[in-house]
Amino acid sequence: MIDLDTTDRALLRALSEDATQSAGALGRKLGLSQPATWRRLKRLREVGAIARHRVDLDLAALGFGVTVFLGISLAAKGRVSLADFERAVSAIPEVQTVQHVLGLYDYRLRVVARDLSDFERILRRRILTLPGVGAVDANVLLSEERLPGPL
Repeated sequence: MIDLDTTDRALLRALSEDATQSAGALGRKLGLSQPATWRRLKRLREVGAIARHRVDLDLAALGFGVTVFLGISLAAKGRVSLADFERAVSAIPEVQTVQHVLGLYDYRLRVVARDLSDFERILRRRILTLPGVGAVDANVLLSEERLPGPL
């Protein structure tokens, strides 16, 4: 576990709201100098508290109006089938996340599509033909709200 002080937590909260902020801007918000903020950011990256920076895209504006969560149960379980499935599913561009989970399903996928007929095409032609796929359960996303993290 990474040891974080109050300032580290405030810095991570501010970054999670807007990761494009400069060290100077973050420092002004938190009452730190730019060099002190930069050193903290560097340390947080080095210890793994900051894994990566990413951009959140507006999928609807880009033409992807449907998001579906799929629960996938593999027909045959074993190391070979897991690796084969993971390799194949990772090659599908509409699959945004692949989560290997414990419980009712073996995998949980987040899939985006232009509309429901596009999703049906992706499901029939790409996902159901993956190696080892047994049962599939789908949940269509109606709305999503980003909640603040635990910091």
